Amino acid sequence: MMLIEQTAVPDGVLPVARLKEHLRLGSGFGEEGLQDGLLASFLRAAMTTIEGRTGKVLLARRYLLVLDDWRTDEAQALPVAPVAEVVSVVRVDGQDRATSVSPSLWRLVRDLHRPKLMPRVGLLPAVPEGGRVEVLFDAGFGESWAEVPPDLAQAVMLLAADYYENRYEPGLSAAGLPRQVAGLIERWRTVRLLGGGVA
Repeated sequence: MMLIEQTAVPDGVLPVARLKEHLRLGSGFGEEGLQDGLLASFLRAAMTTIEGRTGKVLLARRYLLVLDDWRTDEAQALPVAPVAEVVSVVRVDGQDRATSVSPSLWRLVRDLHRPKLMPRVGLLPAVPEGGRVEVLFDAGFGESWAEVPPDLAQAVMLLAADYYENRYEPGLSAAGLPRQVAGLIERWRTVRLLGGGVA
């Protein structure tokens, strides 16, 4: 399995101004925007960490999931949530010839923690021998920061602030996430049972 991010979060969507307020950085000075790039990089790093720990995509992006085979013929769990839409399902044979799979053969089961691709009837279409299947989908809570759940947004803010304040002390938080951040994301973490299964 390979998950490839197809689109990136635009800089303009990142809550740089909110992070400045959180850090109580001064304003009204001639060099007011000087640290914006640095703050944006800490926000991206914090988002990546929170998304990795929870399996939740905070801001809308498009992904490509490449599979050598389905997890089972009855369902394929998608690795991140929430999934807004499955754009396409494509079967690729051993000679790299692609065939689109009609949406009449599959459906998205939306779930905040475990979205799935399932057949409309019977089984998912067989993956060609020596080939693969490619699932293109859109995931995320929304396009703007205001659509991110408040506890996850606060976790990103706290973690980005921690990165900023400890940027000259590498390895300080190597033991794990700050306690406040870990507490905020706990309810969003997906518990995997029995190696994942189809759930």
